[in-house]
Amino acid sequence: MGFFNKLKEKITKQTESVTEKFKSGLTKTRESLSEKVNDLISRYRKVDEDFFDELEEILISADVGAVTVMDLVDELKDTVKKRNIQDPNEVKEVISEQLAEMLQKSDDETTLHIQQDGLTVILFVGVNGVGKTTTIGKLAHKFKQEGKQVMLAAGDTFRAGAIEQLEVWGERASVPVIKHQSGSDPAAVMYDAIQAAKSRDVDILLCDTAGRLQNKVNLMKELAKVKTVISREIPGAPHEVLLVLDATTGQNAMSQAKTFGEATDVSGIVLTKLDGTAKGGIVLAIRHELDIPVKLVGLGEKIDDLEEFDANQFIYGLFSGMFDSDEENQETEKE
Repeated sequence: MGFFNKLKEKITKQTESVTEKFKSGLTKTRESLSEKVNDLISRYRKVDEDFFDELEEILISADVGAVTVMDLVDELKDTVKKRNIQDPNEVKEVISEQLAEMLQKSDDETTLHIQQDGLTVILFVGVNGVGKTTTIGKLAHKFKQEGKQVMLAAGDTFRAGAIEQLEVWGERASVPVIKHQSGSDPAAVMYDAIQAAKSRDVDILLCDTAGRLQNKVNLMKELAKVKTVISREIPGAPHEVLLVLDATTGQNAMSQAKTFGEATDVSGIVLTKLDGTAKGGIVLAIRHELDIPVKLVGLGEKIDDLEEFDANQFIYGLFSGMFDSDEENQETEKE
């Protein structure tokens, strides 16, 4: 049984709605990538250097990233040589197999660290406009649906309208928001939010932060101060520091990830607007080059369109078009 068939078996054990969300959300990237790879394979009779050169260009155009593409293609060449693969069609299986391995290096790395007893604090970082506040609102809704007590902390006191925006999401998700006036000290907001969360027996506290990058030194100091307050009040917290990135910005998201990675210990990535871009390959670049797992992905605009990242679902959503066409051809030949 080929790798892709094994992949299909794995995901059929999960809910069909999740599979459809990933397939639908990756439509633009899949159409760009699958069609080009299928076209490449149809034009070549054998796997040679020219084949790999064209494959490199296709993967780079999907924003997989030059370093990741070079590493991937080198691995592909080794595998093709070891398995003595001559037929370009067989390379499709190897590509999907190696990308899956690259995306998720352990079974539990994409799982959010939620405390079984006591308060879980999740800190969100990221520049303005990437969907940070929306992500917090959607995650609050998700946790609330799971029966957890959730609270939000409006730590972005710098951007005009940020507190109000978070309050709107708090109302939508039916969760309380702890806030101060605009321009207040974010660390003071976090302190008050933690005290409120403790007194109300809250399970999960989701903390917003300012996203300005104009002065990286100030950003680092502010995030460090916020983290110090949180860890002082709750040893071991924050339990997650999630960096929110906009998938539509492609390689720009990579540079943001590097900057925030220097400013604070990022434990996971939330990739928003994945459904609105053909640059979904950025997921691979982030995972491979920065060694930070993607934990959540935004696959639509509805309140329940935030999904836990699943490497198998992602690869299936990315390449299903290529393998579906093979199955269709086989069915036609039988008839």
